[in-house]
Amino acid sequence: MDYQDIIKEWKQKKFRSLYWLEGEEDFFIDQVSNYAEHHLLDEAEKGFNLTILYGKDTDWSTVINACRRYPMFAERQVVVLKEAQSMKDILKLEAYIENPLSSTIFVVAHKQGKLDGRSKMAKLVKEKGVLLSTKKMYDNQLPAWVDAYVSSLGRAITQKAGILLVDHIGNDLARMANEVDKLLVNLPEGKKIDENDIEKYVGISKEYNVFELQNALGQKDIEKVMRIIRYFAANPKAGPIQMVLPALYNFFSKMNMVFGVKGGEKEIAAALGVHPFFVKDYMAAARQYGPEGAEKAILLLHSYNLRSIGINDSGVEDGELMKELVYKMMY
Repeated sequence: MDYQDIIKEWKQKKFRSLYWLEGEEDFFIDQVSNYAEHHLLDEAEKGFNLTILYGKDTDWSTVINACRRYPMFAERQVVVLKEAQSMKDILKLEAYIENPLSSTIFVVAHKQGKLDGRSKMAKLVKEKGVLLSTKKMYDNQLPAWVDAYVSSLGRAITQKAGILLVDHIGNDLARMANEVDKLLVNLPEGKKIDENDIEKYVGISKEYNVFELQNALGQKDIEKVMRIIRYFAANPKAGPIQMVLPALYNFFSKMNMVFGVKGGEKEIAAALGVHPFFVKDYMAAARQYGPEGAEKAILLLHSYNLRSIGINDSGVEDGELMKELVYKMMY
């Protein structure tokens, strides 16, 4: 069961006594705990029947006492334990979990960690309630996630616009969702999110970004590469060298892997761990550079990364460093 399944069941008025939310991806945990806090009870019921506790400020006995109370003027009460990983003696909650109150919906948000699957607590949670175990998404899963998130809100986004968001924000689902929400507030009902909207409302240039720089380098389009580098030099926040170099290193490292993969686009996408949309770009770049060119580019990126932080460098401006680097990579 994923976080959307839990919320879907709640909307259908299907409840369990315990929901244990754990793992590496805070966004999924927050989505469920926030829904429990704001939507499981109506406003009149919340005053008597909603209890929000924080792990660092509470103890196991306070939590159990809250869970064992009976609802007032309502069918159920909701107890949400946030930041549960900070609570001492959390395993003492076993006493309640073993025999939970059916009129209490107990939601535990335990971030950045998981129960030992062999422990008594883990077995109790699975037996008595719902366990949501989350993990960080892989980079190649992010474009599809953006598309699914936008669709869940009844809207649509172009593939290029989704990729621009992912390329700019990275693996931060909370920030990604926030930017999508901000976009939808500003766009007319039914308008499909496109690259122009990303540029206007998120502040990412549809022409001058790391994604476009990678493509231009992959095609050895020197004119476009230099145009983007000049833009970055004039607008440091749009493409700081500390962000650009790791992105290019990742691009050329994956491109270099193409030479060792047997099979077509599907096999290459799986081996590189990228969305199929990107495979043609990596294959085209591999043809342009060949194995020796790819290895040369990776070594140059390592060298210029050191220079960008002042090692073996006499203080050359970032823009000039980038111009020098890309010229050497392509020729």
